[in-house]
Amino acid sequence: MIIASQKRKENIAEYLLYMWQIEDLIRANDLDIDKIKKSIIEKTVSDPETLRAMEEWYESLIDMMRREDVAKAGHLQMNKNIIGALADLNKRLLADPKFADYQRQFYDVLPIIVELRAKSGDNPAGEIETCFNALYGLLTLRLKGAEVSAGTIEAVNKVAKFIAMLAHYYALDEKDELFNDEKDDATGKK
Repeated sequence: MIIASQKRKENIAEYLLYMWQIEDLIRANDLDIDKIKKSIIEKTVSDPETLRAMEEWYESLIDMMRREDVAKAGHLQMNKNIIGALADLNKRLLADPKFADYQRQFYDVLPIIVELRAKSGDNPAGEIETCFNALYGLLTLRLKGAEVSAGTIEAVNKVAKFIAMLAHYYALDEKDELFNDEKDDATGKK
């Protein structure tokens, strides 16, 4: 809750990956608040007020996961909305000639996205979600201690660089500093 709030303000990509991890932690604890209290909350929080707030936060996420039918797999609608907002911003950046650096970065990573989508089966995700799937997949493999090839690490590092740029532009866009014609360049500086 505290980390999520901080990440939401600082970096939308880190926030989204964190929230996907929280969804998986909830699933790993069988959507059981008592298990979550014992395995997560009580191990990280001692202050009674914060403990109660975290418990309520997890309970609300559990409730949403049940209502949205993502108890076994998938993502909460609020997380899907962020992917949608990032995909929309991606389209706007690709359509605006003043974001040539971003466009180069996108087209550099596009072959990786196409390859990942081809491997994803019958229902491939959109380009931005595919990038997040790659980032989260690598995170998951590393947490499991699995061996990851140098080629995979190199590809995901390119994806990470692209998503970092998109997250930066997202932060500027949220402040209405991205497409403001009074700014000199895509960095938002006057």
